[in-house]
Amino acid sequence: MKVAIASDHGGKRLKDELLSLLDELHIAYEDFGCSCETSVDYPDYALPVAEKVAAGVFDRGILVCGTGIGMSIAANKVKGIRCALVHDTFSAKATRQHNDTNMLALGERVIGPGLARDIVKIWLEEAYEGGRHAARVGKITAYEAQEEQ
Repeated sequence: MKVAIASDHGGKRLKDELLSLLDELHIAYEDFGCSCETSVDYPDYALPVAEKVAAGVFDRGILVCGTGIGMSIAANKVKGIRCALVHDTFSAKATRQHNDTNMLALGERVIGPGLARDIVKIWLEEAYEGGRHAARVGKITAYEAQEEQ
């Protein structure tokens, strides 16, 4: 598995914590920034990561900002992205099992590093169940295809 990860200034410290987790788990990743705590615009970081995940260059993407909201909104504008804003372990598990999410958004100002590490670990390890969920995810994919026409 290869992961793309990015944050804006509001999520930099939590992103750094998650980079350590990815190292511990021996998961390959690329850090798309930011590397500062001065104000930057979250779409400048969310969109390139989402585009790379959608193109299949990376298997999954992780985004962090102050709340996770802006990052998730921006990422979900990219066709083929299913980015979930998650702040609890149950949702981390469910969003992989039921929604086949390929991106995760977190809020540094909402959760602490311990919980964030648990969420990311669960989200990376869980598999998509398919089955009854496949038709639902398929409807999203079909809608995206219809928008192109």
